Amino acid sequence: MSSTEKLRVAILDDYQDVGLSSADWSPVQDRVSVDVYTDTATSEDDVVARLQPYPIVCAMRERTKFPAEVIDRLPNLKFIATTGPRNAAIDVAYANAKGIVVSGTSGKGNSTLEHIWALILATARYLVHEDANVKRNAQKWQTYIPLGLAGRTLGLVGVGKLGSMTAKIAKAFDMRVVGWSPNLTRERAAEAGVEFAQSKEVLFRQSDIVSVHMVLSDRTHHLIKESDLLLMKPTAFFINTSRGPLVDERALVKILQQHKISGAGLDVYEIEPLPSDHPLRSLDNVTLTPHTGYVSDSMYEAFWGDTVDNIVGFLEGKPKRVLTA
Repeated sequence: MSSTEKLRVAILDDYQDVGLSSADWSPVQDRVSVDVYTDTATSEDDVVARLQPYPIVCAMRERTKFPAEVIDRLPNLKFIATTGPRNAAIDVAYANAKGIVVSGTSGKGNSTLEHIWALILATARYLVHEDANVKRNAQKWQTYIPLGLAGRTLGLVGVGKLGSMTAKIAKAFDMRVVGWSPNLTRERAAEAGVEFAQSKEVLFRQSDIVSVHMVLSDRTHHLIKESDLLLMKPTAFFINTSRGPLVDERALVKILQQHKISGAGLDVYEIEPLPSDHPLRSLDNVTLTPHTGYVSDSMYEAFWGDTVDNIVGFLEGKPKRVLTA
């Protein structure tokens, strides 16, 4: 590469086309040439074909996968800048072994917590449905009866930092909060201010709203099964803002189709973007959002501001916010 030739940078999966506008790219504009992709390459071959020319790739969350097989087919790749402090879609250990630096970013604000409660309230109060009825001038002025939260039980599958914060807000609504996870102890539940559910089954039976707050791993894939969902009250709601594969989605669809629970609020899915013919799109008892739980203007400022700073660090031979396995 000549001294005047710019390094090529790819911004991937920028659905909202915000990567360039959310940060000041002037610190690198004389040294890099940036291409923005607002769609997602759907196969490994497509990913490789797209990224062959790029030594620097900016990954937006976990939308494009970088397993060892893809990394091996990208000999020009030298640096991956991912948004967020971790990215399970990147084989970081293998990248590091191949001499590829991976850097993450900080975040800002409480967008996921805000979205959890936006989705709980929208679902339990049927906001989307009533909004649609008013706008289409439906004959009935009021259609649905919302679930009152005071005195109800919120069941948290996962009581880490986000689950604990969710519990605090639930108590402001005068809700009872119970928690369960494979590793949760009675002591840790008490520290988080939630009641300890002795089993997953107990939590699903007792809860009026179940909200999922787990990290996806091989161990937690399909952690929530049809047998769990069938334990829920017919008046209960299921909320997932964590990761789609934590839940057996086919089972959830079946239970919603059969109206065995009152409804669900979902921000995450087994396949994203959600296929156009997916049965969830046609159900009348779901509130769906397009994995925007982490999205906010302040979060994007942190993501992309740090991304530019990470690229500067890499170009200067002083990588920042480096991720290791």
